[in-house]
Amino acid sequence: MTIFKSVQSVAVAHLAAAAFLIFPALAHAGDIEAGRARAQTCVACHGPGGNSKDPAVPTLAAQPEQALATMLYQFREENRKNPLMSPMAGNLSNTEMNDLAAYFESEKRAQPLHQTKPANLELGPVLAKKYNCTQCHGPELKGIQHIPNIRGQQHDYLLAQLQAFKAMKRADMDGNMTSASTGLKDEDIIVLVDYIAGLAN
Repeated sequence: MTIFKSVQSVAVAHLAAAAFLIFPALAHAGDIEAGRARAQTCVACHGPGGNSKDPAVPTLAAQPEQALATMLYQFREENRKNPLMSPMAGNLSNTEMNDLAAYFESEKRAQPLHQTKPANLELGPVLAKKYNCTQCHGPELKGIQHIPNIRGQQHDYLLAQLQAFKAMKRADMDGNMTSASTGLKDEDIIVLVDYIAGLAN
């Protein structure tokens, strides 16, 4: 177990170092218009402007540029695997990833279609604070740097990701999500996802 953790730590360190090289300072931010043109292939799944209407497909609009570029990088390098996203990201250059990320960050996130259950409107914020969601994703859960915007994110997508983190089946660049989710009870995941997915933007 100790050896596994050591190897995993080394892998995380390499990934973080590589990501740092790809996403330099704001002086090298992506080109929004170039990203807009390339993003036309993303619309079929992620919706116009990156606003998905499929509960299982994530909304990309208003996602921090570095967070989205990091996700694309993970798919390209096969740290994260998905039958649709892996081949889509596989041929992207660093510049193209940053352009796409810059474009989607510039788009306004639509109001969520999901309606939170009344009981979870009170319990959700308590759990979000208890499990450090607001500490890492920001007080409004809109993401910070490489940490994604989860406010009003698609319900089924959020649920699948949290369950994958808890099961240690999801790539985790800095290990924080795996650490936070392993202590989550299944019923807490249900409440958190229901609460976060319904947050207005």
